[in-house]
Amino acid sequence: MKYNQQINTILYATNLGKETRQVFRYAIDMANYYKAEIVMLHVVEPISNTARTMIDTYLSEGLSEELEKTNMKELLTIMKIRLKKFFAEECDNDLKDSISVKEVLVVSGRPSEEILRIAEEGNVDMIVMGRSSKKVRGIGIMGSNARRVTRYSTVPVLVIPTR
Repeated sequence: MKYNQQINTILYATNLGKETRQVFRYAIDMANYYKAEIVMLHVVEPISNTARTMIDTYLSEGLSEELEKTNMKELLTIMKIRLKKFFAEECDNDLKDSISVKEVLVVSGRPSEEILRIAEEGNVDMIVMGRSSKKVRGIGIMGSNARRVTRYSTVPVLVIPTR
């Protein structure tokens, strides 16, 4: 029996680390195979409570909030440019015309929550992401973001091992 699920939109979630290039190649291959559009997503994690406490110790509350908002806006803009550049570097010239990037998103939040939210809101048919792994007693285990996304996603998730 052949499985004929229609895939129109693929969400490629990346942390833009050096190991993510191989994951992106899978997303491109899947988009090419299904003639699907790609939504590229990078999630910037918010500042930790410890860092916030340190900043608040030395700056007034209003100044620290304004500084954080300004820096976050700049960071989101820079990351969006990096994501577009990443696509241009990684996508072969043959595929650049045939692969459609529907959207390039850079958001702030918890990665697994934002991936699931964007997938649901964007009517995504598949998620492609990398699996960062840690070794426990010599056995590689899936990272927490990939584990949460695969557990709670309502669409297929392709998790690519990264090395």
